[in-house]
Formats: sequence, C-alpha cells, structure tokens
Amino acid sequence: MTGSQAAAPPSIHPTESRQVGLRKASLAMLLLAILQFGLGIGVNLYVTLPAAGHPGHGSILSNGPLLAMHATLGLFLLLSAIFVLVRAIRARTATVIVTSAGGLAAILLAVLFGSRFTDKLANGYSLGMALATAAALACYAVGLYAVGPRRGWS
Repeated sequence: MTGSQAAAPPSIHPTESRQVGLRKASLAMLLLAILQFGLGIGVNLYVTLPAAGHPGHGSILSNGPLLAMHATLGLFLLLSAIFVLVRAIRARTATVIVTSAGGLAAILLAVLFGSRFTDKLANGYSLGMALATAAALACYAVGLYAVGPRRGWS
C-alpha cells in the first residue's frame, strides 16, 4: 500500500454527506442565534432609541454600532435560515425540514417585532423579539438533535 492509498478518506455516501453538512449548518444557526440574543440584550440595556418624531428615529445606523451589529446579524440570520431550510429539503430529513421552517418563521417574527419596536418603542415588541429568538433557538436545537449523532466533521 502506498502513502497516497493510506491517506485516502473512506467514501462517504451523498446522503451521509448532506447530513454532516446539515448538522454543521444547524449548529452554526444555533450559535448565531445565541450571539444575536446576547446582542439584543446589550441593545436593550445600553442603547437608547429616540422617541417617535425625533430626528434620527428609526435610523438603525445613527443609534450606535451595537444596534447596527444587531440588525446586520438579524438579516444574516434570516438569509442563513433560508439556506438551512434548503439544505434540509435537499437532505430529505422531515424532522429537520419542520424545525428549519419553524426556525425561519421564528426569525421572521423576530425581524417583524424588531422593526415594530424601533418604530413604536413598545416593550411588548421587545418581548416579542426575545420570545421569537427563543423559539428559533429551540427549533435549531431540536433540529441539531434530529440530525443524529456526530459521525465526523469532514
């Protein structure tokens, strides 16, 4: 046996390869949602948004870098959630399709509540963002569990 033959990885079935990719994507979504939740808490504690009718009201960029990072990560999470749902559909894993669709819906709700919060500054919208993020976290955690045990990360 030559050195190149010994170093060759075993053949991975396409379905298993998709499962590994889906596992990585679900874990990434879970970690990004945790980061987003932390940024949201930071915004809630340390950013004061101007009242309606005040110059700068509704402008994400004029209200500090923390809010801009929170909004940017939210949009990235939204795009990533679509990506994970497509991966789940391609992998034909029913449970993960359902949890990914639920995660996407929860992120959409968080974006809706966030846009309403910056417009109305009502605490209920802030609570809605937090609860929607918690729902997304639960969806991606269940999805990660449903993909199955880790067989390898390659």
